[in-house]
Order: sequence, then C-alpha cells, then structure tokens
Amino acid sequence: MMGHQVEVAQLFYEFSLERHVPSGHLLRRIDRALDLSWLRAELAPFYSSTGRPSIDPELMIRMLLVGTCYGIRSERRLCDEVHLNLGYRWFCRLGLDGAVPDHSTFSKARHGRFREAEVFRRVFERVVGSCMSAGLVGGEGFAVDASVIKADASYAQRVEGPTLPPERSDPDRARRPVREYLAALDAASAQAGETTVVDGQPERLATEPAPAKALSLTDPTAAWTSKGSLKVSFAYAVNTLVDLRRAIVVDVEATPARWSEEVASTPVMIERTRRRFGLTPSRLAADSAYGSGQLVGWLMGRGIEPHVPLLDRERQTKGMLTWAEFSFDRSRDLYVCPAGHEMTTTGHVVPGGLKQYRAKPTSCGPCALKPRCTTGLARMVTRNVHEDEREHVRQLAGTPAFKKSACERRKVEMLFAHLKRNLGFRRLRLRGPTGAGDEFLLAATAQNLRRLARSLVASAPTCGPAPA
Repeated sequence: MMGHQVEVAQLFYEFSLERHVPSGHLLRRIDRALDLSWLRAELAPFYSSTGRPSIDPELMIRMLLVGTCYGIRSERRLCDEVHLNLGYRWFCRLGLDGAVPDHSTFSKARHGRFREAEVFRRVFERVVGSCMSAGLVGGEGFAVDASVIKADASYAQRVEGPTLPPERSDPDRARRPVREYLAALDAASAQAGETTVVDGQPERLATEPAPAKALSLTDPTAAWTSKGSLKVSFAYAVNTLVDLRRAIVVDVEATPARWSEEVASTPVMIERTRRRFGLTPSRLAADSAYGSGQLVGWLMGRGIEPHVPLLDRERQTKGMLTWAEFSFDRSRDLYVCPAGHEMTTTGHVVPGGLKQYRAKPTSCGPCALKPRCTTGLARMVTRNVHEDEREHVRQLAGTPAFKKSACERRKVEMLFAHLKRNLGFRRLRLRGPTGAGDEFLLAATAQNLRRLARSLVASAPTCGPAPA
C-alpha cells in the first residue's frame, strides 16, 4: 500500500545546531583550526566609536571563507546559502534565528575598512603562523609558480595599443581599477631611472615589460594574453610561494599574466616571507620560466640555491656558431672567437643584464669562418652579468637534490588544480590588482586551513559524536 506523509504541526521544538553538524564535517574541522579572536581589536581603529553598530567583521570573514571553501563565487548566492544551510549557520555563529547580512555589505567593507586594514592579508598570515606552530612549515625548501586566471573583463571592451583614450584617463572620473592602473603607471615612471649595482655592474631593478597590445576599458591592469589554456583574453596570474614540507602556501601575489611580471614577483614574495615569518629557504624550486640570470643572481646573493632549469637560448643560432664555441678570458674581460680574434666590450649592460662583446669588422671580413659565424659586418656575443651563478646552476642540474626539487615543485601545480577545479577559480569576480589580490589571498587561506584542519584531526585522539 502506498504511504502518504502528513505534516503534523507542533507548537514546540527542541533543536540544537551543535548536534546536527557531524563531528567530521569540513567546517567543524576548519573551525578548530581557525582563530579570529584578534580580528576585532585590529579593526577597531577603522571604526567610529559612535553611530549604529556595523555588521560583525568576523561574521563577514567566516561567510567569505565558507564561500571560498565550497566554490560559491557569488556573494548574493552565498547569503542565500548561509541562510538555508545549517552547517554554514553553525560555522558563522548565526544560530537558527541570526540575520544574514545583505550581499552589498561585503562590497562596502572590502573597498573600505577591509582594504585599509589589509584584513585578507592579515587573516592569511595568521593562518600561516598557525601552520608553522603545527609543524607543517619546514622553511628549508620553497617552490614558486604562477597560474593564469581570467579577469572580469570583456573581450569586446578593449582598445588596441598601450594607451587608454583621453576620456578614460581622467582619474577624477575613472573607476577604481582604472585609477589603480594610472597610479601604477605613475609609480613605474618615477622609478624608471633607478638602477642598482651588482658585482660592480649597473643593473636595472626590473625588466621593463613590452608595451601592451590591447587594454581593457574596465580593468586595464589585466594582461591581454593567450597563456595557459586560454584563448586570447584579459587575465591575471596568481603567483604562489609554497613550502615543500606539506605544500603550505606561505605567500601569494597577484600580477598581470605576463612572464616578466611573474618572475619579478618572486623576490617580492621571498622578502615578504622573510620579514613576516623569519623564513629564508636554502633552496627554491621552479620551472624554466624562472631561470633568468637576474633571478638566479638575486637568489644566490641571498644564499638560496636555485633549483631552476636555466632559461638558455645559446643553441638558437639558426645554424651559426654558438655562444659556447667562444672562449671567455676572465682576466681581460673579453671573448676569443674560434679563429683566435679578440672580442671586446664597452662595459655597457643592456636590459636583461647582458654585456655585449663585439669583434672588429677588420677581423671578421677576411675570416674563413665568417659564413658560419655571422651575416653582418662583425660577430657579437652576449654574456650575462650573472654567468658565474648560471654556471653553478648548470652544475647542480644533475644532482639528486635538483631532481628531488623538480619532483616536489609539482605540489604547486596540484594546488592550482584544486584552486580551479574544487574552488571554482576559473574567472575572477573582482577587478583591478587589489581585487585579484583579495580573491587570491582568500583562496590561499582556504587551502591552508584545509591542510591545517586535516593535520589537527590526524594528531588528535579519536573523537566520539559531536557534543550536545
């Protein structure tokens, strides 16, 4: 006989959220690992002492972490889910009757107090500190890599060339992402002439990126790129620095999806990790995109072994004599070609940290090797100012430690796979470098919390049912 359920109205219910959240639930495990008791004290200077009470900042952070952990990308949908889901309510300390804030509250807080106080950066660093206390961070070996995330910028809303139209370049009328882009241009032009000295040679602080082929009218900082699996579109790169012991993210940086910007972010993250946590690795693992002479020299100057395949194009000579066939005389700072002619330098270092050595046209003209050497008047070769460090890396390439680092750096790629597949980070919601940075910091915080929660459960004694 077919059953039929009849709703029976009751006047009183005895219900406890605490009993309805399983002891092994992800949010219960994360709650044990998350400590936000410091948050209100640090945010207090950014709130007025009078007026109507605001939405609790801890509630907003907990809701954003729920959305990040479960791939809820829309804050409007996040508010609906927290309103309906008992586990989300328990984690956010809302009880059964607590009111869920309006979705617009997050935008106001993010662009105001949260950004002024760098809340997402502080939450991330507190979680990293908890991972260090739990023994998940070794500090001996780091790995770095970048992954491309599509920006919230339309393919159609773009202008060709590296310059915004005049009506979009007025900071007084421009939107926040455009203002951030214009401010970055001003800062870059102010530092354009600055140089530093490395091994007695002047060197630029950073490699100048090539002029942009196209700019987005809504988010001009995003790079017009076809990197990764993307078709041509605007995108940012999430640059991630990972400790190799348990794949804990120790720093993250948002940059336009350009190779030069990604490589330049590595020293920034390493220095920030040293200042904030006192961690300086003895080795850094990365792929060949990070094998530039400038980065290798910077790492070795700080006692960090670069376990990085070199970015070397010495064999790309279209059938001509390669750079390796020229011998270098260190005492006289010159090259000697295979025919015995000397090649001298002016000492000028071109962008990229390269010194040029040229032969005399009178030497190359009658030389029998000229058809195999050059099609110009005289042959030129370049030498990186960090060539000694590069030679050291070449000697490291076959060692067991180098091969081990090559395997371990795959942990960064697994984090990227989890970021895109499980957390839904295939396209950004927020615009501008600060918006991208906020999203990347929240994602890294969620990934670290999951690993921290798993380690705390593994080290804790077997638990019974959830407390009443």
